[in-house]
Amino acid sequence: MAQQFEIIAKTFMGLEPVLAKELAQLGASDIQTGRRMVSFKGDKELLYRANFQLHTAIRILKPIKHFRALSADDVYEGVKDIDWSEYIAIDKTFAVDSVVFSEEFRHSKFVAYKVKDAIVDQFRERTGKRPNISITNPDIRLHIHIAEDQCTLCLDSSGESLHRRGYRQESVEAPLNEVLAAGMIMMTGWQGETDFIDPMCGSGTLLIEAALIARNMAPGLFRKEFAFEKWPDFDADLFDKIYNDDSQEREFNHHIYGYDVDIKAVNTARLNAKAAGLTSCITVTEQDFKNFTKPQNKSIIVTNPPYGERISTPDLLGTYRMIGERLKHEFAGNDAWILSYREECFDQIGLKPSIKIPVYNGSLECEFRKYQMFDGKIKDFRAEGGTVKTEEEKRQMAEKRRFRQNREFKKRLDEQEENAEADIRNFKFHSFERKEARERNSSQSRESRGARYSRDSRDSRDSRNSRDSRKFNKGGRGFDKRKNNRRFDDDED
Repeated sequence: MAQQFEIIAKTFMGLEPVLAKELAQLGASDIQTGRRMVSFKGDKELLYRANFQLHTAIRILKPIKHFRALSADDVYEGVKDIDWSEYIAIDKTFAVDSVVFSEEFRHSKFVAYKVKDAIVDQFRERTGKRPNISITNPDIRLHIHIAEDQCTLCLDSSGESLHRRGYRQESVEAPLNEVLAAGMIMMTGWQGETDFIDPMCGSGTLLIEAALIARNMAPGLFRKEFAFEKWPDFDADLFDKIYNDDSQEREFNHHIYGYDVDIKAVNTARLNAKAAGLTSCITVTEQDFKNFTKPQNKSIIVTNPPYGERISTPDLLGTYRMIGERLKHEFAGNDAWILSYREECFDQIGLKPSIKIPVYNGSLECEFRKYQMFDGKIKDFRAEGGTVKTEEEKRQMAEKRRFRQNREFKKRLDEQEENAEADIRNFKFHSFERKEARERNSSQSRESRGARYSRDSRDSRDSRNSRDSRKFNKGGRGFDKRKNNRRFDDDED
C-alpha cells in the first residue's frame, strides 16, 4: 500500500465545503475543513491528482514539519533540524514563501529569510557548498505558515497558482478568477444536465469552467508544469498515467451560451474558448441582457454582473432592475444564480432569492444568490411538489453565520496581501463575544486590499505511451501542448 501523508489544499473563503466534496470524490481520507483550506491524507498519486483534477484548489501543500516557535531563533533551529538533502539537491535552486499571523513575528519576509538561512547554513556545514535562491523559477518551493507560535513548513507542489489554468489568452477588465468561477458553478449543483447561460460573460471564464465541469475534464490539462515535477522523488510514469487517463470524461449533450454587450469581450471569450478546445459546446454572441429572451431548452443562468467596484456602468442600479425584469418575464421555469456585492444592487432585482451564499471575490465579501423562477405563487409551486431550498442549500446558507463571526480574519491581512495567498491559520475557527465585536466595529468606524489546447482524438491519445509524445497537429505542424502553453499573468484575484 502506498505511503499516506498529510496534504493541505488552499482555496478562497466560502469555497471550503465545495473543495472538501471534490477531495472526497478523489478518494481523500481524514478530510478536515479549515479557513481557506482543507487538510486531508493521501499518497503520491492523490497529491498529483489534486493538482491536476481539482477545480476549486488554489495551491496544494505537503507539510514536512510542524513545530513551535517563540522566537526567530526557534524558527531557525526548527528548520535546520530537518535533513534538507532529502528535498533539495546542492545544484538546485529554491525559494521560500511565508504567511504569518503572530504577535511575535510581524514581518513575513523576515521569517522567510530565517528559513533560507537555516537551509543554506546546513548545506555549508555539511558540504562546504550551498544551493542558490531563485525567486522567479525555483526548482523547489517551500511555504512556512505561522499562527501565533505554531509553525507549519510545507513543500509547495503546485508552483504557479492553480487558478492559472493556461487557456486564458486575453482578458477584459477585472476578470473572474477561474477557481471562484468553478466554485460558483459547483455550488449550483449543475453538472451539465441542462443548457448553461451567462448573459454578461466578459472574457468567458464561467463558460469555460462550466464546460470543464460538464465534460468532467481536468483543469490541469492546460498547465505547462507543476512544481512537483521538479521534486527528487517525482514519478514521471505515474503522472503520465494520470495525465493521459480520460476514462472519467463524459459526453455533454446540452450547450453553453455566453452573451455580452461589449464586442471586445465577445471576441475575447471566443478566443479563450478556442484556446481551451471547447468551441463545440460554447457559443458566444454579442447581445445586451435587456434583449434577452426565453431560451428554448431548460437552462440555468450563472452570472457575475458589475457591482460598482472594479467595473461599473452608467446606471448601475438600473442594470439590476433590468436583470430582475428579464428574469421575471423571460426565464420562468428555470434557475438563475447571481454574484454581487452591494445590497442595494440586489434590492433592485426585485425578486426574492431562495438562497444566499457568502463568498469572497478578491477582497470583497460578496453573496451568491439563487433566484428560482417559477410560474404563479410560491405556495402553489410547493403544493405541486416544488422545492425552493434543498438540504444542501440550507447547509450552504449556514455558512453566512460563520462568515460574520469570523470576519475579523480579513482585517488582519496586510492591505497589499492577496486574498488567495494568505490562508490556513488553523483548523478551528475562533469564537468572539458579540459585545467585543460591536465595540471593535464601533472603534474601527471612527478610523478611516497561447495556450492553445486542442483536444486530441481519443484514439490518438490512447496510442501515446509517454508525455514526450503528446503532440497535437494544426496545419501539419506539431506542438507539444505541455511545453508550448502560454499562461495569462493577471493577478490571482
